Amino acid sequence: MFTADSKATLLQRQLLLSLVCLLCCSLPVPGFAARPVRVYEIDIEAQSEPALKEAMRQALVRATGRREAADDPALASIIAGAPKYVKTYASGPRGESQVVFDAAAVDGAIGAAGRTVWPRERPFTLVVLDPPRARAAQDAARTELERVAAERGLPISLIPLALTDSAGNALSADALLQAAQKFGADELLVGRGSEAAPDAPLQWSLYTSAQTANWGGPLAAGIEHAVDLLVPAPASSLSQAEGTAPIEVEGVNSLAAYASLQRLLESLPGVRHANISAADGTLVTFEVSVRGGAAGLEQQLEGSAHLVRAGAEGGRARYRYQPQG
Repeated sequence: MFTADSKATLLQRQLLLSLVCLLCCSLPVPGFAARPVRVYEIDIEAQSEPALKEAMRQALVRATGRREAADDPALASIIAGAPKYVKTYASGPRGESQVVFDAAAVDGAIGAAGRTVWPRERPFTLVVLDPPRARAAQDAARTELERVAAERGLPISLIPLALTDSAGNALSADALLQAAQKFGADELLVGRGSEAAPDAPLQWSLYTSAQTANWGGPLAAGIEHAVDLLVPAPASSLSQAEGTAPIEVEGVNSLAAYASLQRLLESLPGVRHANISAADGTLVTFEVSVRGGAAGLEQQLEGSAHLVRAGAEGGRARYRYQPQG
């Protein structure tokens, strides 16, 4: 039996939740720009069986996002049976000959083999080289970066972007990501180093809504490692199943924070959507539809700069929101 006070409190919470949901949908914040990748359209020089098998190796790398897929014993039967997966032959945007494999059939075969498919809606990544290179060196770097990105199935664009403010101070990770989002990107990949040779070592930083990661290596390593961080972890077909995972987040103290948190969750690999189900003060609960369910969500949030694990309450994972983490 509800008392008058409890009914008033319940009504207040329902009104707050309705207001939050409404404003999260209407706030003028940058959206994510994930782009579809044509995973199964592969350039081919001949319609022979060896050529089709090589094309399938390339398709499997793109489909899974993993370099090792081309030589993975679990996927060997797909490569061997490449001709049966051919859907059609076509011409690419530059008139090149292409084979188009049956996406549904190959995706199903990958899952049946116990491997994970990377969804074809993938984060659009801006790449910045610092300091900027001369025209010829910049063009050469663009060619190399786009080649590796195409092999791994990551949509990118190389652009000049200021990494410091007007006073010459280095921008924070959040400020850099916000600048990239103004260009319609989901994330930012920065390679720092003055040497222009393709194999010259650079210091790379990947800025996403969930994490900041750093490593070293030449141009190709910038793309290769970025994709390694973005693709779903290798998993059995069972763990690929989508499930709903409840997550409680404390420290959400403004409507802008609600909206930013929702965008952060929906940008994680394997997440289809994240909906607010409850709000109580600075504590908000989301129901997240994610590949692998609760375990998959926890895996994606490991090392997040903005969501720090704070235990569990009533079977729900609880995190603390740190917008400036």
